[in-house]
Amino acid sequence: MIFMDIDRIDCSILALLQKDARLSNKELAAAVGLAPSSCLARVQRLRAEGVLRGAHAEVDPQALGVGLQALIAVQLRQHSRAQVKAFWKHALGLPEVLSVFHVAGTHDFQVHVAVRDAHHLRDLALDAFTTRSEVAHIQTSLIFEWAKGQVMPNYRA
Repeated sequence: MIFMDIDRIDCSILALLQKDARLSNKELAAAVGLAPSSCLARVQRLRAEGVLRGAHAEVDPQALGVGLQALIAVQLRQHSRAQVKAFWKHALGLPEVLSVFHVAGTHDFQVHVAVRDAHHLRDLALDAFTTRSEVAHIQTSLIFEWAKGQVMPNYRA
């Protein structure tokens, strides 16, 4: 958990970079009212402290042959630390998996997957999920559309 002090300027830097990680240091500094050297030092500190975890490119799924996305809700046979850890590691190792959420409720995990088509989804569900000894039940929901929010809310400010 991160406990570093984040001030108003840090929050502005984080918000701007979440909207456009390609901003140059000069553009970022001008937007937050800092000298470029001061801005760079802040960004480096945010990276070093683990607040800024990376920058990502948004890619059109169809350009990569992804024709279908789904959420696979997974219920484990037993909600033990060992089974949770084993499934977590397995799911993150699958190339079709975009995100894994360990959740509370009826299911233990929600797994966001990207596949070529319905046949690929069926094969993934049968071969990569239901064959796992720790998995008791899965439920698949097709994703028709999705969008990601642009900025993580800041409750510390």
